[in-house]
Amino acid sequence: MTVPRFKSNLRKQGKTIRQWAEENGFPAWAVYRVLNGVDKANFGRAHDIAVAAGIKSAEPDQQAA
Repeated sequence: MTVPRFKSNLRKQGKTIRQWAEENGFPAWAVYRVLNGVDKANFGRAHDIAVAAGIKSAEPDQQAA
């Protein structure tokens, strides 16, 4: 899922990003940083947010060396 699609889905549900963050146990500021591309979500809390939002897979990318 892309960030615009995630935001669109929230709008369809009548939820704000802040509400989604609270429901999923994340600080709203951290969610905004991930959605705005400030945090790249490669690991840590930012990665957890991206996975919960469906923006990234929970599994690391399997790339050949």
